[in-house]
Amino acid sequence: MTPNMKWLTFEHAGKIRHGYLAGDDVVVTGDGDLADVVAGIAPREEVTRVPADNVRILAPLLRPGKIAAVAANYQSHVVEGGGKERDKTTATPRLFLKPDTSIIGHEATVELDPITSALDWEVELAIVIGRTARRICEGDALDHVFGYATSNDISARSLELGEERDAAAAGKFFTWLEGKWLDGSAPLGPYVVSKDEIPDPQNLPLTLRVNDELRQSGNTSEMIHSVAELIAFASRLMTLNPGDLILTGTPAGVGATTGEFLDPGDVMVAEVEGLGALRTPVVAHQTSH
Repeated sequence: MTPNMKWLTFEHAGKIRHGYLAGDDVVVTGDGDLADVVAGIAPREEVTRVPADNVRILAPLLRPGKIAAVAANYQSHVVEGGGKERDKTTATPRLFLKPDTSIIGHEATVELDPITSALDWEVELAIVIGRTARRICEGDALDHVFGYATSNDISARSLELGEERDAAAAGKFFTWLEGKWLDGSAPLGPYVVSKDEIPDPQNLPLTLRVNDELRQSGNTSEMIHSVAELIAFASRLMTLNPGDLILTGTPAGVGATTGEFLDPGDVMVAEVEGLGALRTPVVAHQTSH
């Protein structure tokens, strides 16, 4: 069983390694990302310590197996988008998947892809699965969590595909869905906090700022479907493996509400209390050579 602490993946001296924060230092406990630690393989005893300022923080899991995300999980976000509040007695989680290429780490840049002119932000609590879960009950769900992290479900609210898409509901749905898939659209980190340090995942303030301006402010207590409910529901649809992620939805304050979207030079800072501030600069599209 791993200790309770802030685990991170980082680059130091040209190598990708993992470890945990200890004051101003990083205790190095192994090579590669956190996949083995999350899966329950005991980390090595302290190998060495390096100053935290001397490492480049990467995404805690560089290529997670699955990234499940949840739409419309805060009433405030549903209402700001023009919808009616969802009835919890009949509502079920609205899950979708993001590709592993959407994962980037703290301070990594996201390109403003020319396929969209409406790139948006969504601060979210991320669940990191630590034990295989298949058809589990809600009461057992938190036993399958390794820890939690701050995430940002960056979303393209428009897609310029170079051709007309049919105007039927299915066409609109796929435009929305594909807008979740862009490279770099799931910043994660700066670290994963082990679950025992977060006694109540349903009482965590979360915020997002763009260029130091507060855009989102909410609390995980406002979720329509709790962390435990989301894990149990997802496990009915697919096997959850160690290292899989679930992004749990976002509160009100997204750019789509006001029509204000991201531009090159903007900097997003997403933060979930106790889980660290995740900084993501936006840059212009880089033409490949």
